[in-house]
Amino acid sequence: MGSARRRKPAKLGEKLKLIRENFEYSFSQMAAALSDRETQVLKTDVHKFENCEREPNLIILLRYARLAHTTMEILVDDKLNY
Repeated sequence: MGSARRRKPAKLGEKLKLIRENFEYSFSQMAAALSDRETQVLKTDVHKFENCEREPNLIILLRYARLAHTTMEILVDDKLNY
């Protein structure tokens, strides 16, 4: 197996920010919407996701997609718009 890093979606942070803004959520409100009993998302996590400082894991990405009534593919594919 190679040691090449996987390509990261360049527009993911922008799309996640659009979702939060469309719901008119604060960072705290978005974190609460993405959290459950097993997974706690902090408002600083949301900020880092939007600024491409950190990528959400697949479960959190799925929660974003479900909240926005879209697919994960639209969120991660830079060729598709949200």
